[in-house]
Amino acid sequence: MSFDIAVAAVSKIGLRDANEDCAGAVLAPEAEGARKGLIVAVADGVSSGGGGLEAAQTAVRAVLDDWLAAPEHWDTGVALDRLFVAHNRWLHGQNRSHVGRRELATTLTAAVLRGQTWTLAHVGDSRALLVRHGRVERLTTDHVRGGGFQDTLTRALGVDDRVLVDFDQGELQVHDTLVLLTDGAWAHLRDADIRSAVDQCDADVDALVERLAQLALDRGSTDNVTVLAAHVRGLPAADLGAGTHRARVLPVPKRLVPGDRLDGLEVVRAVADNGVNVLVEARRLADGRRFALKTLNPARAEDADERANLAHEGWLAQRIDSPHFAKVEVPRDPTALYLLYHWHDGDTLQQAIDAGRTFDADAIVGLARQALRALGTLHRNGTVHRDVKPANLLLGADGTLRLLDLGVAVSGNEPRALLDLHAGTPSYVNPEQWDGARADSRSDLFAIGVTLYQLATGKLPWGEVLPYQAGRYHRDPVPPTRLRPDLPKWLEAVILKAIQRTADERFETAEEFLLALERGAARPLPPVRPTPLLGGLSTGWQIALALSVFVNVMLVLLVLVVGR
Repeated sequence: MSFDIAVAAVSKIGLRDANEDCAGAVLAPEAEGARKGLIVAVADGVSSGGGGLEAAQTAVRAVLDDWLAAPEHWDTGVALDRLFVAHNRWLHGQNRSHVGRRELATTLTAAVLRGQTWTLAHVGDSRALLVRHGRVERLTTDHVRGGGFQDTLTRALGVDDRVLVDFDQGELQVHDTLVLLTDGAWAHLRDADIRSAVDQCDADVDALVERLAQLALDRGSTDNVTVLAAHVRGLPAADLGAGTHRARVLPVPKRLVPGDRLDGLEVVRAVADNGVNVLVEARRLADGRRFALKTLNPARAEDADERANLAHEGWLAQRIDSPHFAKVEVPRDPTALYLLYHWHDGDTLQQAIDAGRTFDADAIVGLARQALRALGTLHRNGTVHRDVKPANLLLGADGTLRLLDLGVAVSGNEPRALLDLHAGTPSYVNPEQWDGARADSRSDLFAIGVTLYQLATGKLPWGEVLPYQAGRYHRDPVPPTRLRPDLPKWLEAVILKAIQRTADERFETAEEFLLALERGAARPLPPVRPTPLLGGLSTGWQIALALSVFVNVMLVLLVLVVGR
């Protein structure tokens, strides 16, 4: 089902001399609809200074236009916060530069309906309501002074140089109706009125907003009356926002053992448990299909960061359309937090290495091509895997190599805790990460190079590297042909280029790496030259070595002089 939402708005002047309310909505272009969704906004200009209409109109226009221009990777709540704060700063700046003239101030309530979630930002006393299954839920809190002074706002855009914005988020469902109203409307409407109007109008949002606005006027409203309604007729597949929301509210399953049943699935056997995540093989009772069910270890059930990381992994997996990745299915109504990957029989490359399997040049090149196609797809999606290694490369029974485990991958949408995590397996981590650099696409290519060296020689180029053991990279690795004389020299040159200690000497993209493999012996790369002794040392060590040489030379000269 596609993203399909009907929206309508009406604004009536009522008994006022001018209408200082404003409402608007923008649906992202079809090509971006699944990503940007629909944004709606309602504003009620503060009329005490005479600039209410301009303030309301500019606020609505700014939040609608700037939302479409905001970077795709921004979290929805973060984006709305920045938009509200930026426009508040502009309004307040206008007020300070025009002292004694009309004041620009307004309430503003905006909602983004994106994927399967709604995200709300709110300042002032306009209101947002969610009507679902005959129930009316109020989503906002009025920012007004109590004690009988209900007409005095405590928060509005343009009043102060800083503004505190309220946020909320929830999951959307088909047939939901979101209603935004200014105080001229909601002050004269009851929940029963809104519920009845939604039922009677039966998804006709034009009729709904007209009915509610007119009812408020008939009830005696003397203010401007503005009503906006958005009715959900269809939703796309789950997105990151929906996954993150589910990750916050769904329980983590108890420790799963063979025979346990969960949402129509039966656990077949345990596969892995690293203390954070648990992986089991499960069979769907309805059709017998097998899945890899991934969830959190029960000991991490209350860890908000790990919950968010699992949601991010599921979102990434859904975005990737490639035979070199296991597909993920999203349960329709899950009762617990987990991911479901399609099961593929086969062995990881690490299992093959541990079993003593040897790979000839053709096999190594074939595996490398598949791995690089997988990484090319991932990198074009703006994602870095960060833990490429033989244990995460599954050679399926169908001959397809699949890149597993997106648990520590970063895409620009990941939780901050995941971004800050020093991820990866030390023996496959490129040297610059030990100096504090963040992983990027070239980090994945370095890890593929280490993997190919291991497939070719049965050894790691720098041995088993322990965490934070950066000093292991002070020497060049042994050329693969010394350990495997049958290996073609051109393939050795490709592997050694991939694992050069200096980033600028390696491949920049998966496509460049793949091209070198495809050209092979027809257009071989130049042999990699050994790094000079001093070139393998950091600047600090080079200085220390130079000082040591200098001191020793001076001592020799001193001995010679004294000896005379």
